[in-house]
Order: sequence, then structure tokens, then C-alpha cells
Amino acid sequence: MAEIVLVAAGGLARETIAAVRAAGDDRVVALLDDDPSSWGSEVGGLPVVGPVESAVTWGGDTTFVVCAGRGTVRERLVARLSAVGIERERFAAVFHPAASVADGCLVGAGSILLANVVLTADVVVGEHVVAMPGAVLTHDDVLHDFTTVCAGVVLGGGVVVGERAYLGMAASVRQGLTIGRDAVLGMGAVLLQDLPPGETWAGAPARALDTARSTRRPL
Repeated sequence: MAEIVLVAAGGLARETIAAVRAAGDDRVVALLDDDPSSWGSEVGGLPVVGPVESAVTWGGDTTFVVCAGRGTVRERLVARLSAVGIERERFAAVFHPAASVADGCLVGAGSILLANVVLTADVVVGEHVVAMPGAVLTHDDVLHDFTTVCAGVVLGGGVVVGERAYLGMAASVRQGLTIGRDAVLGMGAVLLQDLPPGETWAGAPARALDTARSTRRPL
């Protein structure tokens, strides 16, 4: 199996290393990061060997996982890797062995599913999505590219989450709703209506924090 190099040497990288090792797999061999002070150090016992663009020096069989915590940063890093010739097929998805992914679910390249994530039926997860421990995605949910779903999030059936959206820890979302691209749902929020693109909502029930930008009246 192809070796894996992680991009961005922070907390998510450590979680990703742990997820791969939990499966008895030692394919993660190194990390890349733009911080020169990290070069030559170790993360999870693995070396940080250079900046992001040095990915081009790795052989064609090497795969990559971008481990930045925010979707906007993951998107920028993927663009930089693509610019130096790293093709889509060289981004690996990582599943913790304790994640549950039902038959019929689809998970895109570069996505990370950590321990106890559940995909119940016909869930579609895009590319470079991160689902933190204990997130529950139920039937017919769709997560577009670069979304971040934090620990303990629960989505009802048929929820659509737009690109780069961020769902905070323990947030819950009623079935059938749409969360727009670049939206933020706060920790512990209870979402009962669609969340427009680019807005930040929080609370139970969730309401817009920036009312000047809100296009809908919260429940």
C-alpha cells in the first residue's frame, strides 16, 4: 500500500496518525509544514521534513492527506499542492477503524473520518472533509468539499452542508435543512431552519450572530 505524507503538522495531524495506527497501519511516514522551526522536529514520532511545496520531491506512489483544521486552509493547501503537480488521485482518505460507514455511502479523496464517526445510509461526503470523533451523519446527508464537522455533531436525514462550512462541537441539525457554503454553526447549537451562506449562527434554537448580514428571521 502507498505511503502517506501529512500536510500541516498540528493537532489534526496527530489525530490522523493515531487513526491510521489504530488500524495497525504504519503507512504515514512524514509530515510537511510551512513553519521552518518545525523542520527536523517530530510529530507522533514522525519527522517534519519541509514545506508544503516539497511534496513534489516525493515519488508518484506517495499519497497525501491535508490536516489543517479549517476547511478554508485545507482548500488553499490543496490548491498549492495541485499547482506543483500533485494530482487528485494522490490524496488519500483516512478512516479510523472505529468509524462506521454503511454500504452505499461515498467518501471523497482526502477526507478524514475519526473514531466513532457514523455514516448510516447513502451519505455522500465530499473531498477533504473532516469529521471529528462521534459525529453522526444520517441517511441521505451530503457534505460538500472542505467542510468540517466537529466532535459530537448530529445531522438529521437529508441535510446538505455547503463547501467550507464549519459545524461546532455537539451541534445538531434538523432533518432536511441546508447549511450554506462558508457558514458557521456554533458549538452546541440546535439548527431548526436553513442557515444561509457565509453566516454564523449559534444557540438553541440557533440564531444569526450578525443580524445585519442575516437574510432570514430566526425561529
